[in-house]
Amino acid sequence: MTEAQAAAVQRGLHTIKTAMPGVYASIQAKAAEIGQGAYGLVRRGLRGEPLCFWAMERGHVVGTPFDGHPVQAAVAQQLVQFGCAHVCMWGELPTGEGKGAGDGAA
Repeated sequence: MTEAQAAAVQRGLHTIKTAMPGVYASIQAKAAEIGQGAYGLVRRGLRGEPLCFWAMERGHVVGTPFDGHPVQAAVAQQLVQFGCAHVCMWGELPTGEGKGAGDGAA
């Protein structure tokens, strides 16, 4: 990971923890469901990897958009049609990153 990516991860984590309580709670719930790999997906999305993690809440946006993936259009339509308090988009865990795996808690 480059210094710029590490800085982006730290900025994103700070934003999530201080300004995005719904997203933070969703991350913790996802980790309880799938294990430590959830935190790995968050960090990968924060450092710019596509199709890992993207979230928005109260005007704050973190992660990397799911550009070109069909789910992005569906989520955008739902946001416009229904609105929401917060949104988290999750990618797929790589094989072997189930419960207990990943690169650290958010």
